[in-house]
Amino acid sequence: MSVAGYSPGKATADVSADQYHHYKDDVKLMRKMGLDAYRFSIAWPRLIPDGRGEINPKGLEYYNNLIDELIRHGIQPHVTVYHFDLPQSLQDEYNGVLSPRFIDDYTAYAQACFESFGDRVKHWVTLNEPNVETLTGFDSGVLPPRCCSYPFGDNCTAGDSTTEPYLGAHHLLLAHASAVSLYKEKYQATQGGQIGITLLGFWYEPASNSLQDAAAAMRMNDFHIGWFMHPLVYGEYPPVMRSRVGARLPGLTAEQTKKLSGSFDFIGFNHYTVVRTQADERAFNLKQRNYYADAAATIAYSLGDIGEYAPWALGKLLDHLRLTYRNPPLMIHENGLGDTSEISRKIQYDDDDRSKFLQDYLEALYQSIQWVHLPITHRAFFLC
Repeated sequence: MSVAGYSPGKATADVSADQYHHYKDDVKLMRKMGLDAYRFSIAWPRLIPDGRGEINPKGLEYYNNLIDELIRHGIQPHVTVYHFDLPQSLQDEYNGVLSPRFIDDYTAYAQACFESFGDRVKHWVTLNEPNVETLTGFDSGVLPPRCCSYPFGDNCTAGDSTTEPYLGAHHLLLAHASAVSLYKEKYQATQGGQIGITLLGFWYEPASNSLQDAAAAMRMNDFHIGWFMHPLVYGEYPPVMRSRVGARLPGLTAEQTKKLSGSFDFIGFNHYTVVRTQADERAFNLKQRNYYADAAATIAYSLGDIGEYAPWALGKLLDHLRLTYRNPPLMIHENGLGDTSEISRKIQYDDDDRSKFLQDYLEALYQSIQWVHLPITHRAFFLC
């Protein structure tokens, strides 16, 4: 989303995303485009402004109207329950996701969503990109609640980059498992929906042909993808994270392991790019280490950059998920080509670059699907 006049901490979506007042026009445009599904997030502060307690009737009315309008136009609503928008009152009361109290409050909020909209919503996502929220919110501190510690982040008034990302991710995982358990036990049989989680899915490749960089890229895929996928499939954090992070990585009880394992009907991925990775063993030897130092890896470009155009990286990501995590049902929830406002202004009607981008990524997706269904004797074709 591009917001005019953006400055950190003061941005609003008033100009670029005023769907609250224009949802009918937006849905008509979706229908005109031929869309049959629409993914959107319910804002916790809009539905339950204080984080717990009474539902805001205006918020409830808006989401009911939007969902009904989508269904009237033959468009399936795919709803994300939580998308980086913790009510400020809960952050002030107990530091948000850093407290286990978040789990119960989130579960109660998710239940309000299931009860209010589950008769029409058949695709639920518990969390959007928890592997991003934890790092940007508690390691680098570039996004709310802007917690970090020197030298890993700056402009933060509080935080501990060495421990808080892992603690926040732990509570987000447990909150996800709690909501999924609730949905499956109380709502799924009667509402007939599916529930999952959405992760950011960068694919990490070595920046050189060295064995050290190759090992660093493998570690980063475990830290980035495995951080959540391993608990969701196997009920435990990846062994490489357990050994490198040590006691700073929270433990999982037998009950938590059981609840986490298989706690999804599908996994959503937001995939945009490949990230070139370099080994950095020097960082691992520091007494104070954050997430990237624990992985002993550095990335070859800033996260603010577009990154490398590489449709084959999507294929590698999908193969990795299939082989490492028991071939889970997947949805690609985000993919696309970002550009600068200068480029956008030059585009009139023929958007050839973005069209080619989407076609190439769809082809990579198609080849991955074909690979799964081919006999083993025919699969060498896709190794070329």
